[in-house]
Amino acid sequence: MEVSESLQQAYSAQYTSAITAWRSLAAKHKANNIVQLASSIKPIKVLEVGCGEGSILKWLSDWNFSTELYGIDISESGIEIVKSKKITHLKDVVHFDGYHIPFDDNYFDLIICSHVMEHVEHERSLLREIQRVAQHQIFEVPIDFSFYVDRKFNHFLGYGHINIYTPALFRFLLKTENFNILKDINYIYDDEVLKCIYKNKSGYLLQKIKNTVLRMFPYLRGIKPNSYAVLTEKSKHEVHIF
Repeated sequence: MEVSESLQQAYSAQYTSAITAWRSLAAKHKANNIVQLASSIKPIKVLEVGCGEGSILKWLSDWNFSTELYGIDISESGIEIVKSKKITHLKDVVHFDGYHIPFDDNYFDLIICSHVMEHVEHERSLLREIQRVAQHQIFEVPIDFSFYVDRKFNHFLGYGHINIYTPALFRFLLKTENFNILKDINYIYDDEVLKCIYKNKSGYLLQKIKNTVLRMFPYLRGIKPNSYAVLTEKSKHEVHIF
């Protein structure tokens, strides 16, 4: 199984230096979620699946999160930018076909897969491969769901999002693929991120009000945060149906 030709072409030349600053800012908060979730496991060998242009890897390296960082991605342009960053603790970054991770079973202590699953055509195939090569995993996905999400079809395709999740739906997907859920974070965007996302003042103020309400009510925050991050481990027990 490989990424379809149309998706491969779309991502191959996606990354340029034009949006490096924005990606770095967003990656700082994603990397911080990773550090919080991984505090109990102290990983040494860490792989980022779908590393893009390496912004998360750069933050993790700067913070000495791990002495052995690796990255894989389907985008040639992303990999070239990663290499150009000269990331201190990065041991290797390689191109892969989107589904077959070129490392042995249990090679890593931790796999990171941040804001990737919403782009993947065959989620379960990638999840099984991720589980094969690491005992622990950290996933983060954006929470795009609304009851009228289909009305924003072109909007989400503009971001490359072909899968839509809620925290509960993503947990269900993980559990049905034999992942144990250890710890999670319902993340609400920080103000500096909101200012970058919303260039017009009215959009920024509206989203800031929504996020203030979410922070006030934990139940709502658990249903519709801006993104959802979760630490998992592979289970020894397979899911049985019927």
